[in-house]
Amino acid sequence: MSERTQVTVFYDERVLRHAPDVNVAFLPGRLDKRIRHILSGLNVQWKYPEHPGRITAIMDLLQREPIPGVALASGAVATREQLSRVHTMSFLDDIFSLRDQSAWLDVDTTAVSPGSIEAAEVAAGTAIAAVEAVVRGTTESAFAIVRPPGHHAEPVRARGFCLFNNVAVAAAHAQAELGCERVLIVDWDAHHGNGTQDIFWADSNVMFIDLHRASPFYPGSGGLQDVGAGLGEGATVNIPLPGGAGDMAYLRAMNEIVVPAADYFKPDVILVSAGFDAHWYDLAMNVTYEGFAAMTAALQAISRKHCDGRLAFVLEGGYNTESLARGVHSVLSVLAGGPVPEPRVCGMEEVEQAIEFHRGAFVGDTE
Repeated sequence: MSERTQVTVFYDERVLRHAPDVNVAFLPGRLDKRIRHILSGLNVQWKYPEHPGRITAIMDLLQREPIPGVALASGAVATREQLSRVHTMSFLDDIFSLRDQSAWLDVDTTAVSPGSIEAAEVAAGTAIAAVEAVVRGTTESAFAIVRPPGHHAEPVRARGFCLFNNVAVAAAHAQAELGCERVLIVDWDAHHGNGTQDIFWADSNVMFIDLHRASPFYPGSGGLQDVGAGLGEGATVNIPLPGGAGDMAYLRAMNEIVVPAADYFKPDVILVSAGFDAHWYDLAMNVTYEGFAAMTAALQAISRKHCDGRLAFVLEGGYNTESLARGVHSVLSVLAGGPVPEPRVCGMEEVEQAIEFHRGAFVGDTE
């Protein structure tokens, strides 16, 4: 077997073919009329936020600022069988019928373009490729740079810019084909992963832990008391946070909830739904690049303790291209063995600089 790589980025340019354009003709119907009515009420021109530039920004930064120890590998196309482990056949029939077409799928303004179905198949397949690599030991950790994202996609419904639930497809594949009995999924996207929760709601062998901005923030799910049901009761762990929560809140949740939960569950592999809209540039939360890096280090330590470092990240949201690209870069730097920067309370460093600058300016005789 070839020497194991520290971290591998899985990327396939076919994910760029998902490119909905609200100005083109969509399939006619009541849904199209409702969406057009919503868009007409906006004061500015609305463009589809989940666009190919999100991915090119990440890859361009990695090319400009390469990280030693990071290797690049190509993606793959998910099969119908792989997708059907988490989505119903009727849903897949409906989605595949839209190949090469433009259509609205729901009032969340989830849409497809002529290249979207292939992009979604590749996104799910590339998530599978990342998991296969870490389980088979060709790389310690992996990051699937994919789109459309997946964690809002439910068994029978595309939602929130998501068509197929990439991380769920990868988790189910790890169980069905790779000998992984227990899979831990950690979702730190600012939005709750309602689809992933729904898919594994009653599954005791998949632990789903989600840190997210609390309801009524989209999609409005993920309450503290939502812990799964039946055999899966207790295997769903929601950590709803207020808007503006930052590094310290996330890291305390990581250390005092995620770590003991993983110690109890003892996963065979860890998957991360890695969205970067919790960065303050995206206005949802207040996590910094240092915060993402520190959370990565915590998850890396958990994976090395329980599952030989088997840790795979799958890209979810993040719509400011600068914070998205920098966030991914900070994660990969830690995975590749780089230093873990010290997390901080946003603004504290600047206040301390100001205190030092003005020190002594307001003392002495004022008469």
